Amino acid sequence: MKATELADSLGVSIEKGLHEKEVQKRRRNVGSNQLQEGKKSSVFSIFIKQFQDFMVIILLVAMAFSAWLGETLDAVAILAIILLNAVLGTVQEVRAENSLNALMKLSAPLAFVLREGEWKRLEAVDLVPGDIVQLESGNRIPADVRFIKAESLSIEESALTGESIAVDKTDEPLQGTNIPLADQRNMGFMGTMVVRGKALAIVVATGMKTEMGKIANLIQTAETMETPLQRRLEQLGKILVVVALLLTVLVVLTGIWQGQDVYQMFLAGVSLAVAAIPEGLPAIVTIALALGVQRMIKRNAIVRKLPSVETLGCATIICSDKTGTLTQNQMTVQKMWVPTETMDVSGVGYQPVGKFVRSGKEVIPTEHSSFCRLLEIAVLCNNAVFKQSEEWQVDGDPTEGALLVVGKKAGLEKSELLKSYSKEKEYPFDSARKMMTVLCRSSKGQQLAMVKGAPDILLDKCTHYLQNGKVSRLTDTVRKQIQSQNDLMAKKALRVLAFAFREGRFSLSQGVRTVEEQLIFVGLMGMVDPPREEVKEAIERCRIAGIRTVMITGDHQATAEAIAEQLGMRRSFGLTLTGQDMATMKEREFEELVEKVDVFARVTPEHKLLIVKALQAKGHVVAMTGDGVNDAPAIKSADIGIAMGKTGTDVSKEASSLILADDNFSTIVSAIEEGRNIYDNIRKFISYLLASNVGEILIMFFAMLGGLPIPLVPIQILWVNLVTDGLPAMALGVDPAEEDAMKRSPRNAKEGIFARGIGWKIVTRGLLIGLASWLAFWVAYTEPGSDLTRAQTIAFATLVFAQLVYVFDCRSETTIFGRNPLSNRPLLLAVASSVVLLLVVVYLPSLQPIFHTTALGLRDWVLITVTSCLPVIVAGLLDQVFRRKQMMATASAARNVG
Repeated sequence: MKATELADSLGVSIEKGLHEKEVQKRRRNVGSNQLQEGKKSSVFSIFIKQFQDFMVIILLVAMAFSAWLGETLDAVAILAIILLNAVLGTVQEVRAENSLNALMKLSAPLAFVLREGEWKRLEAVDLVPGDIVQLESGNRIPADVRFIKAESLSIEESALTGESIAVDKTDEPLQGTNIPLADQRNMGFMGTMVVRGKALAIVVATGMKTEMGKIANLIQTAETMETPLQRRLEQLGKILVVVALLLTVLVVLTGIWQGQDVYQMFLAGVSLAVAAIPEGLPAIVTIALALGVQRMIKRNAIVRKLPSVETLGCATIICSDKTGTLTQNQMTVQKMWVPTETMDVSGVGYQPVGKFVRSGKEVIPTEHSSFCRLLEIAVLCNNAVFKQSEEWQVDGDPTEGALLVVGKKAGLEKSELLKSYSKEKEYPFDSARKMMTVLCRSSKGQQLAMVKGAPDILLDKCTHYLQNGKVSRLTDTVRKQIQSQNDLMAKKALRVLAFAFREGRFSLSQGVRTVEEQLIFVGLMGMVDPPREEVKEAIERCRIAGIRTVMITGDHQATAEAIAEQLGMRRSFGLTLTGQDMATMKEREFEELVEKVDVFARVTPEHKLLIVKALQAKGHVVAMTGDGVNDAPAIKSADIGIAMGKTGTDVSKEASSLILADDNFSTIVSAIEEGRNIYDNIRKFISYLLASNVGEILIMFFAMLGGLPIPLVPIQILWVNLVTDGLPAMALGVDPAEEDAMKRSPRNAKEGIFARGIGWKIVTRGLLIGLASWLAFWVAYTEPGSDLTRAQTIAFATLVFAQLVYVFDCRSETTIFGRNPLSNRPLLLAVASSVVLLLVVVYLPSLQPIFHTTALGLRDWVLITVTSCLPVIVAGLLDQVFRRKQMMATASAARNVG
């Protein structure tokens, strides 16, 4: 629509604005111009919700039984664990809901509004559709607007659309339907920033109806995914309860059948039930995750949600935003061309360090007359400011900033050039002319018009060209060379600017069209938002680890594909899809195609969310990285959302699970390695805890079957569960990563906690530990002159030592000999502490009556040592035989295929 037609449809006069009564009426209909919060749960209700988890309910039951048995210390420990987990869960949920508050901060606080023929500065919250607003450089746009008049207008929209450079705007109507957000050149969106020019605009949407409001709604409605670890622990809790209750009931009934005292068997049964449920498991998981978080902080990864650490370990796809994540979000000049000569420029970003290379040799560009003039025009025909605080920064248009940086690399600074050239007049860039011109006067009194602009437009204004300091007439042959060079740079996804000048006498009252004619062409500059140097290697490491990286960007298709090629992201059969392509596809059609796509370009926030959900529907564990407001909904819905710490908006950070403090994509690889190691360690201590608990139950069961007395009293079972199980299990949580951590494929997110042989290991080791402990008890009890207390003490000590030997077997999923036992010092310390505590219980007279123990002699310790080592020795031999049979079967199958 034309601006006048739009004004008529909105019932507003462009000259006078809205009447106050009409404003009140519209506000009642559409509400205030602010983002609305969804219904929020109170902190107390979030805290109470933490106790609805199945494992927590079981722990509450275990706590009640412990208190009933008089084991106050055990009950208090379980209660502390439950409260710790509840507090951590509450903090995480409250933080997650803060993303909308961060989004609200992007709204403009004030706006310059036309009401009843007068311009007023009002709070942006008071705007309604139809309001006429005025915008200028430095203003944040207060609502979604359509431009009525745009003068040299350029808007920074990267946080919303992913566009890596400021967008030039127009007040002209656009043709077509379903125009992508980033291509709506006559529109301005709430929260984006005016970096150049000024405009008159009409408000077309406010509050939750704006594009920013749509994102706010997506954040509110986006589901927070339950992590694979949370799902597996819930599954584990249910299995443990069923198995523990069955085994405990079996032991109690067997004991009663053998003639044991009913009350004593009931107490023993309750003790076994409490022991069988590893109440320390949630605490040890929390501690393992927390220690992993500390290690990741040292590697510049800040974790906001503890379970997400482990989730990274099974990520199969990383969906990465381009601008600011894969690239530096700092436009950089890479090529300069003057007729017949090319110069490459090294260095990336705003750091003014780099070399100029021509024909393979490093040169000084200012010693070449044409390149020197090209750089002078780039620096002087420029309104950006290049400055250094902690780091080099650009205030103004990123493209103009790139021109100042390349000038400084060559030794040309604007402040120094202005001593030789004084600016007399500027004709600002506008979207119609696509050029900018400044009139300068040299120290010798000579007047120059310096021009930069779009190559195709500027070239039409040129009649001559500069070559080796000489001005020659621009022939068709040279014109074709210039066009060819422009096309070559564009194919490499470089943004190309052309530069020209004109000498003469100019009146300051002259119109721009008179000045910008009969120009002398100087050259071209090609620039790009360069990839981060470390990203290519990081993507390759991901590929080796079985993780695919997909680019999702709001930028142009050609630019996205060029960056993907440079980074090695594209597969030979990989496809590129644009937002427009997605808009024409049915949901099922898109889901069938999504795994074949390596690059998504020109997408909206809704598209990003759709991509994440489609990949999740295909069974992928998705990590989503980004830094802009437009990334926030997808970041929140991904299995793990990753935000940039330096360049990321508050909105993206608050929606994320992980923040990269250094904005370094390679930090994700380190985090994935850490996540894999943490999950490996969780499996290790689950294997340790459950096999130990199985051993405790089976020693009682075997004794009941054999008609023997109870080998362990309740206090001994609870002591083993609290002390012997807890300390070594915590130490397993900090076990160093195995060498192949990043050389194996991601595990299946649906994989059970007992997959890959862990279930078999728990059963066999538990059985062997139970048999060995029962054997020691049987030998001691049946010896002539032996008493029950001595036999129970030997069984108690054997069980403890068998578990402490088994903890070293848990460090490898293959064999106890697979890893150096001295490489985990905390584990050695934990084992030593458990041994010392056992000796204290056995030999300290004041504790002997409490724990039903007696002092043991050397002969007893020989029996304990031999029997406690038997489980690992037997298991090791069985594993060797099993692996040998597997290898022989594999070799035989290979021969048959051959």
